Amino acid sequence: MNKILTIKNTIKPFKKTISIEGDKSISIRWALIASQSEGKSTALNLLRSEDVMSTIECLRRLGVKVYLSKKICKIQGVGLNGFNFKKNCVLNAGNSGTLARLILGLLIHTKKKIKIIGDKSLSKRDFNRVIEPLEKFGAKFNSNSGKLPITIMGTNNPKPINFYEKKGSAQIKSSIMLAALNTKNTTTIRAKKSRNHTELFFKYLKIPFKIKKMKKFDIIKINGGSKIIKLDYRIPSDISSSAFFIVLTVLSKNSELKIKNVNMNSSRIGIIKILKLMGINLKFSNLRTYNGEKVSDIFVKSQNKIKSINCPESLNSASIDEFLLIFLLAARANGISYFKNLSELNEKESPRLKWGSKLLNLMGVKNTLTKNNIKIFGNPDLKIDKKIVIKDFLKDHRVFMTSVIAALSLGGEWKISDKDSINTSFPSFLSKLREIGLKS
Repeated sequence: MNKILTIKNTIKPFKKTISIEGDKSISIRWALIASQSEGKSTALNLLRSEDVMSTIECLRRLGVKVYLSKKICKIQGVGLNGFNFKKNCVLNAGNSGTLARLILGLLIHTKKKIKIIGDKSLSKRDFNRVIEPLEKFGAKFNSNSGKLPITIMGTNNPKPINFYEKKGSAQIKSSIMLAALNTKNTTTIRAKKSRNHTELFFKYLKIPFKIKKMKKFDIIKINGGSKIIKLDYRIPSDISSSAFFIVLTVLSKNSELKIKNVNMNSSRIGIIKILKLMGINLKFSNLRTYNGEKVSDIFVKSQNKIKSINCPESLNSASIDEFLLIFLLAARANGISYFKNLSELNEKESPRLKWGSKLLNLMGVKNTLTKNNIKIFGNPDLKIDKKIVIKDFLKDHRVFMTSVIAALSLGGEWKISDKDSINTSFPSFLSKLREIGLKS
């Protein structure tokens, strides 16, 4: 298989309606929580990406029965602390930080050691951020200076904890919440605002917990020990995946696009708010709420004028996976755009903030990068007429997909390596692009 994608022409004007695969964050959380239930849970529109399939394989290694067909996934729950696995069990999280960090929360009560490993990219990422709180529950860890591989040994008597989550990381918060299920009393988390899919699952399942919402933080209290009922779910489409097509449409000529059944969770739509601040007109229809998650169809058209932005830091967490695309819009904006305190971007599959700056440099877009901030000098007339090669990005799927969108909308001759990287989160990315006009 040729792993290099070559794009020589911009996409032709299009008017299309598409559907996007299931939300990755919700798919992984559904599988992990369903494994702890007392019955058989069923999911429709489960994302079939490598990250989700790694989750399924890890659960199978822990003795969970998973039935997977083309349209549905069924998981026979084993109940809290019901995992049944062989000695010297090794779980391969692949590229998924969500899986690796969240599953550690479910393992604090295990009787035998378990090793967590991952790919080259995941093995460079920080796990002290979850090791620290999980040790407070009583679990023991051996790690490679806070990185994978990690060995966890559970405790017979997990103790509830109080923890201050300062990073705005939904992975840290969710790992603690899942660990708290194994305790007998109340765990309290003071958590900086971040995506709240886990909280919505807890509410839907009537797990005893409370949230007090403050301006910058949420106070979350979880009472452990309750049985979890089965979790039947129709997973909405992923806003992060949809964002690539939204931005492509905005930057292309004379084009229109409708995307159906998109997850519009308030903790995930930072990009929607940022697009509005940049003067981009989006229309929403068929708005509804499904088991706590807001869902909508999104309509977007090409846009000639894009405003520069001094991006509010309060939107960072809710748009953390979309900033490479936002930088692309800023490159075509009228004026200078400012983005601050984006250290979490460099905790992703690649040092993504640095890669954002590198992509802009390769396109000839002036930008200034400091440790956690970037300033982008927009050019409304930006067109690319040179050869660009994208490689050595640790197979970061979002670097690959953003490069494709840049090539199709701004021109130039691009050679983009590691096209199999899309299997991490969005296996149908290229086939969806072919639906609207990609010739490759």
